[in-house]
Amino acid sequence: MFARLAVNIPAVSGVFDYSIPEEFAPHIQAGCLVTAPFGNQTVQGIVIELTDSSPIPNPKPILDLLDPAPLLTPPQIALALRLADSTLNPLAAIVGLMIPTGLSQQADTLYELRITNYEDKTAKVATRLINLLKERGALRGRQIDTHFAKVDWRKTANMLVKKGALVSRNVLPPPRVRPKHIRVAQLAVTPEAAEAEMNQLGSTKQTKARREAALQFLIRQPEAINVSWVYAETGCNLADLQELEERGLIRLFENEIFRDPLERLEKQATGNELTLTPEQSSAFEHIKLALSSSAVKNSFLLYGVTGSGKTEIYLRAVEETIKIGRQAIVLVPEIALTPQTVRRFLTRFPGQVGLAHSKLSEGERYDTWRRARAGKLNVIIGARSALFSPLPNIGLIVVDECHDSSYYQNEPPYYNAVTAAQEYAKLCGAVCVLGSATPKVEQRHLAEAGQVEKLELPERVTDSVLPPVQVVDMREELKNGNRGIFSRALAESLAEVLERGEQAIVYLNRRGTATYIFCRECGATLKCPNCETPLTLHVDGQKSKVDELQCHRCGYARRKPKTCPACGSNQIREYGLGSERVEAEVRAMFPQARTLRWDWDTTRQKDAHEIILTHFANHQADVLVGTQMLAKGLDLPLVTLVGVALADVGLNLPDPFANERVFQTLTQVAGRAGRSARGGKVVMQTFMPDHYAIQFAARHDVNGFYERELEYRKKLGYPPFTKLARLEYRNADPVRAEEEAHKLAGRLKVRIEAEGFRQTELIGPVPCFFAKENGEYRWQIILRGPDPASLLRDVRFNDWRMEADPISLL
Repeated sequence: MFARLAVNIPAVSGVFDYSIPEEFAPHIQAGCLVTAPFGNQTVQGIVIELTDSSPIPNPKPILDLLDPAPLLTPPQIALALRLADSTLNPLAAIVGLMIPTGLSQQADTLYELRITNYEDKTAKVATRLINLLKERGALRGRQIDTHFAKVDWRKTANMLVKKGALVSRNVLPPPRVRPKHIRVAQLAVTPEAAEAEMNQLGSTKQTKARREAALQFLIRQPEAINVSWVYAETGCNLADLQELEERGLIRLFENEIFRDPLERLEKQATGNELTLTPEQSSAFEHIKLALSSSAVKNSFLLYGVTGSGKTEIYLRAVEETIKIGRQAIVLVPEIALTPQTVRRFLTRFPGQVGLAHSKLSEGERYDTWRRARAGKLNVIIGARSALFSPLPNIGLIVVDECHDSSYYQNEPPYYNAVTAAQEYAKLCGAVCVLGSATPKVEQRHLAEAGQVEKLELPERVTDSVLPPVQVVDMREELKNGNRGIFSRALAESLAEVLERGEQAIVYLNRRGTATYIFCRECGATLKCPNCETPLTLHVDGQKSKVDELQCHRCGYARRKPKTCPACGSNQIREYGLGSERVEAEVRAMFPQARTLRWDWDTTRQKDAHEIILTHFANHQADVLVGTQMLAKGLDLPLVTLVGVALADVGLNLPDPFANERVFQTLTQVAGRAGRSARGGKVVMQTFMPDHYAIQFAARHDVNGFYERELEYRKKLGYPPFTKLARLEYRNADPVRAEEEAHKLAGRLKVRIEAEGFRQTELIGPVPCFFAKENGEYRWQIILRGPDPASLLRDVRFNDWRMEADPISLL
């Protein structure tokens, strides 16, 4: 009996055959986590399949079975194989997405000092490395990485190993996560027997009093209880409890507890069940029929305007799924949305909901994953990664706001959670529902072609209607002498909303205070040394701190200089607009208004999204200033005004999908206004009022934009009429980066000619729009045609990043 493994080395493609030792044969099955030798190292691997024979003579044996229960379900293994093929990723990298962080471990190298007095004053890196190992003792390679940012220390380490100063060996670190246990106490005799022993519990008055109190407390507890509670309630200590245990009166033992992030979340009060509108009822009946019958279509596009009640349909669909004994996965695009969504699901399905996203601790994620695997949860809600929860019998997958770019993983391994969800639903025999007010052109095109069934919700469910949008031409404002951030229309609207005691949102898709800093004397712009993009000014509200310039691509930061680094002039000025400056302007104009800012800078801490959103939802603030997070399906009934400080951001980028992204964001953020009987309005400021994306967004005209964008894509030959593949090469040497790009382009042209890919077009090689990032120069090649990914399969591309169906060409 043999096992085919995907080994946990992400860059390694394919599967490898191993023999199964007799002691593991009765227990091992597809999906199990094992350790196995690979070259000269020990690695983790997932069993993809079991076979009776192997083409490899004398394959190496598996070393250990880490968990007899499979980590991956059969549909997950099938999904991993399909995703690896369609996304051009190594199978091991896709499998790695499905294993909880902390449980999956990769082989590493342990470095240890052999000669403690080794010195080489000419080699700075060697000296740093020796000193680090002297101070910290033996360290693994990934631990040393944290001390040597952007320094290639491994060459130096190998040199020191050859010289005998260091010794190295391959190691496989143990998993970082494990079940959590707490010590508990429980009465071991009848209450009557315990009462009879009360007078003989200690030689001193204080000792006797403590032990009596502890025993009395445990008599009242029907279940085992955490010893910390016993200490707190009675004043006893561990020695007292151990004495009671020795006398046979109580039991002390370990109990496993689940780390549940939802314990902190307050549940909403259960309201009256909502009555569905005719359109909602029709949409729900289609989904309900699909859940009960495999003969009908299993993929839906729920296209409904903002506030049309899509979430209520999701809730009822989940309810139907649970009734037939199956489970559901609900994906939301942003961690910011999970608290609002989770509360509604928790209220409807108490004790059945699990949460999965990257901001949770490793322990919380691991425990949710284990409960899902054991079938103890019926609903998993979360961002992209929640799709890979190992529920045993999935009947429904919902992808809310399916147009959102955060469903796409933009670092290797690249994949799109929306298309993965559709594929996974087919493999599970489940129903997939994609919901959005602004579906992507490709998603809408599939629906119009009949490959996905379209369900429409054209009107809001409340008494409200879509808010009117006033487009303000900022060029006219400048002509009339208004040089401020806010037009007169927006300033007046803000004043009116605050006077009525309502709330407003001010949106700008840029962080910071000023988007570029330059010298008026010589024209030099302050740029990031790693990325060559302009630095953004961040002004700290606390006077004690210095204003900081930051790079939003690599995280580089420095103080704002007092003089120009190029010419020495003091004429340093800030230009552009960011969310910090908008917040400062709102506070200056309306000192009485309570403002909150919601962007990446204010939400780095755990639970920060929920805290800000809860404050605003509870009317503890009047104006919410923020970036793209504000466009993510929030339901805030008191918001009657949305102001878009600058609608043009992103329109002029050299990317075929740029106009669609801007249109979606503007339409979504406009939909945050007027979601109650109070009504609402939107003020959209722009220097490009005639641009079709802004015109259609101002009219809430999704159909009009779709027709116009489809025509534009057809003329230029972009999706959905063709498919794209993108290859990117990065190197710290600009010459090497260009050479490698031209070398690969030459190879691909030869292959296109030789294998008859006549309809496939090669574009490039050219530098990326962001030509340098984090110290590396970026070059890209675009392939466009009916199936460009097929040209790249089974070919080795060392050090190249490959994306099938990219969502951006920047």
